[in-house]
Amino acid sequence: MKTTIEKTFTVRQPLEKVWTYLSDPAKVVPCVPGAQLTEQLDERHYRGTVTLKVGPVSASYKGEITIETLDHETHTIQLVGKGLDARGKGSASMTMRGQARALDDGTTEITNQIEISVTGMLAQFGSRLIEDVSSRLFDQFTECFESLLAGETPEDAGQALSAGSLFKEGIKSVAGRFFGKKEGE
Repeated sequence: MKTTIEKTFTVRQPLEKVWTYLSDPAKVVPCVPGAQLTEQLDERHYRGTVTLKVGPVSASYKGEITIETLDHETHTIQLVGKGLDARGKGSASMTMRGQARALDDGTTEITNQIEISVTGMLAQFGSRLIEDVSSRLFDQFTECFESLLAGETPEDAGQALSAGSLFKEGIKSVAGRFFGKKEGE
């Protein structure tokens, strides 16, 4: 199962401060739900884990993240992550392309495109549900990231992800689209 998520968001911080965080996986990982870096192999290669629970299925992936592109002039980054389920029941891969740019009002706009590919138990939920849950998780990341940049300690930084309620919201959203209802009805 493969899906692509595109998001653009703005943070109320100057470009250079935002880029300092975005270009350093160790600074950003506390805002990625369920993720931990376990080892830095060199300047561009890391090992880590991602643990999550979506509905009745839980998965823990161990893998590597590689910074394939890191351009300080254009403020662009591309990360590739690949991992195997710790129980050998699937795998996941991710390619994330991001760019930060300064806006006239002193804020920074961040544009991301994330391609996710999942095999195994989580893939059974289908791309639409995984998309919805991933989109909501991205919103959580954005809130955490903005708090981090403001010097606050985000409440849920570093916590394992339990997407049970997100899973339920995702099912409602998908069912609503299927049956012609709008979200919130």
